[in-house]
Amino acid sequence: MGTPAAGSVVLVPFPFSDLSQSKRRPAVVLAEAGRGDWILCQITSKAYADSRAVLLTDDDFECGSLRIESHARPAKLFTAHEGLFISEPGVLTAASLKRIRDTVVTVIQGKP
Repeated sequence: MGTPAAGSVVLVPFPFSDLSQSKRRPAVVLAEAGRGDWILCQITSKAYADSRAVLLTDDDFECGSLRIESHARPAKLFTAHEGLFISEPGVLTAASLKRIRDTVVTVIQGKP
């Protein structure tokens, strides 16, 4: 796999919040954090009761796709080294990436 960029969707071992284990799942690359580290946003196939989840369909991809309709979860972020990235199933459109980033900002600002 080559070097990712913001908007890439990568498959990565995503840690549980208690760090007890991890689950292989897709994540959106939000930004470079330096030295091969990247800030990622979890993607899941379930919306849960997360009102801030951002729906992702095939129309949200510039290239590639996920197998099923999914949800980016802007309150579930973490930093990972690119060496952990398993594959890159797709790249989001600029508008879709902006929608996720804008929601991350809303979460950080403590807005509902």
